Amino acid sequence: MNGVILGSVVPMVRHRSGPVVLAIAAMVFGVTTHLHAQYMSTRHVRDVVRDSTVTPAGRLPATQAMSLNIVLPLRDPAGLKLFLEDVYNPTSSSYRHFLTVPEFTERFGPIQADYDAVVHFAKANGFTVTGGSRDGMDVQIKGPVSAVEAAFHVSMMTYQHPTENRIFYGPDREPTTSLSFPLWHISGMDNYSIPHPMLVRKSDYAKAHGISPEAVVKHATTGSGPSASFLGSDMRAAYYGGTALTGVGQNLGLFEFLGTDLADLNTYYKNVKQTNTVPITLLSVDGTSTSCVDSRAGGRCDDTEQTLDMTQALGMAPGLSSLVMYIGSTDTAIISAMTTHKPLPTTIGCSWGWTPADPNTLDPYFQKMAAQGQNFFAASGDDSTWSKRNEAWPADDDYVVSVGGTDLTTSGAAGPWASETAWTDSGGGISPDKIAIPSWQKLSGVINSSNKGSTPYRNGPDVSANANFTFYTCADQTTCLANEYGGTSFAAPMWAAFIALVNQQLATEGESTIGFINPTIYSENVTSSYGTDFHDITSGKSGSYSAVTGYDLVTGWGSPKAALINTLAP
Repeated sequence: MNGVILGSVVPMVRHRSGPVVLAIAAMVFGVTTHLHAQYMSTRHVRDVVRDSTVTPAGRLPATQAMSLNIVLPLRDPAGLKLFLEDVYNPTSSSYRHFLTVPEFTERFGPIQADYDAVVHFAKANGFTVTGGSRDGMDVQIKGPVSAVEAAFHVSMMTYQHPTENRIFYGPDREPTTSLSFPLWHISGMDNYSIPHPMLVRKSDYAKAHGISPEAVVKHATTGSGPSASFLGSDMRAAYYGGTALTGVGQNLGLFEFLGTDLADLNTYYKNVKQTNTVPITLLSVDGTSTSCVDSRAGGRCDDTEQTLDMTQALGMAPGLSSLVMYIGSTDTAIISAMTTHKPLPTTIGCSWGWTPADPNTLDPYFQKMAAQGQNFFAASGDDSTWSKRNEAWPADDDYVVSVGGTDLTTSGAAGPWASETAWTDSGGGISPDKIAIPSWQKLSGVINSSNKGSTPYRNGPDVSANANFTFYTCADQTTCLANEYGGTSFAAPMWAAFIALVNQQLATEGESTIGFINPTIYSENVTSSYGTDFHDITSGKSGSYSAVTGYDLVTGWGSPKAALINTLAP
């Protein structure tokens, strides 16, 4: 540790109802700690390391290169929360008067002097600054492990993963800096949790449950694709059913940890005899490759998730002005770009799950999105009831729309909605991260004895859509599959595109985007308009919870009806 011995850190972290407080021991072996060392506002040390559940297996080589993302804190977090309360209050004169990116930075982002200080700090400690911006509240850096250890006063250790057959790395203690102000977070300091897509293959599901694949889907699908599988356009026919709105003028973003091969998207459209006219951009936010090619000899990259994200979004909103896949290796780098890119994606789909070292990490960005009129839809997961073992993140965050799964039947190929039940593996429940219940879930009539929801903590999902093994997918430059894949990863981009239709209608009326929809749909759905706007899913169960009348912890409020567009964009 370069001759510096730091005191032990005793984190005392309150949940979202209060601030993070750190107590620092003053002496270790008679050596005084840095009196002005600044600790981060979020945690970085994994619980298994902090609790000594795992023991060090070694140390990362000093010369090994690391890419990190330094996130600066909000300037006025309390003021931002008050602003959000105001901008989403229908009785306020500021209702839906969202901020532009520069306006947000000037009001709530880091000041220029602090941003410059972080850049100087990084360069002075031997890092190369590779990206980031003041608007994005981040500084992307690259350097050797030795620089990471010296700059942040940690040792980068390796450990045997407690539940996976691999070695992971991470810091042995909470990082500190010599800056005069605390940072918010440093992303990329560990690889304990590897992000995974929220999709399931029918054969894998059958094997896990000890049944035959043929027994997984008990009824024939009713889509217009091969073997009656559902296409993205079938979801549009089932949930919207109109022709007037196509997403014209709207920009949609997809959150991705891997790139793709657009040849697979072209194959999909060729096979189903459709044409895509939406321009697609593959944007690397931090140097991560935008390519994902299945090469058996040189290593495999699976773009099933990435391709289906596009087909689901494009099927619902075939007239989008742009679809951008934001591809990166750290969550903060991806979402930072999504809050600053031109054109700004006003509706976003995320079909990935992971477990952060601190569930507060992305809060500044999710709140920024809400302030800028953006919507972030996150798949609720495919492992049934939420728990510490069944990752809920980021779907249990209180500033995202959590999207669960259903089992949909239509009246026929490209036909309207016929019936819908809960999907047996739809993720949902009570926040394992103990995120406080948001105000819109406190409304009378939301949580009750029937749905068994929590009153102190955030419940999910919020909404849902088809997730059964009834879709047509093309990927990996090999072949296309019918009725093989399912998961809430199909539902999240579909919902993101549905809201693009809402924003298109608002734009034609000279109005701003809808913004974060949860405050609006919860207040509307406790009124008589609920049955007009949503398909209330009342049958089926997943894990510990059942679909019931009204809100439930399997399907949320249910799937959308076309009338929801007029309710959100009257």
